[in-house]
Amino acid sequence: MPKPSVLFVCLGNICRSPLAEAAFREEAKRIGLDIEIDSAGTGGWHAGEPPDHRAIATARKHGIDISSYRARKVTVGDFRRFTHIIGLDFENLADLQRLHPHDGTADLSLLLDHVPERAGEAVSDPWYGDMSDFDVTWNDVTAGAKALAAELALL
Repeated sequence: MPKPSVLFVCLGNICRSPLAEAAFREEAKRIGLDIEIDSAGTGGWHAGEPPDHRAIATARKHGIDISSYRARKVTVGDFRRFTHIIGLDFENLADLQRLHPHDGTADLSLLLDHVPERAGEAVSDPWYGDMSDFDVTWNDVTAGAKALAAELALL
């Protein structure tokens, strides 16, 4: 069985997916999970840019520095490189299903599918909101990160 690896995907890779990556990195480190972790967007508008300043501030509030993260667009190769590709909402998941090549090996899911009683829910999109919306997103990605890490630790 290959070493688990996870790619978190939202639309632009500057809000939700970098926060999910950060929360998952922290949880993986906390439980001693050896895993490759990254994030990407289904769109490439922000490629090379750092996360949104509100995402950076939210992560910093929780003791995590994501200012060095850089947005990138998901690639066809990601479906062979990662064992799990995690969409943050239904549109992201649908885009990932369309992009998934016939020889792709990654399992696709929504992040909150891994949280008991939250399967099928989207991570809250904070883009048009204020800092309190980023706190809601942080709570969503943290819950997902803990549940997903616990699942992968059993593999």
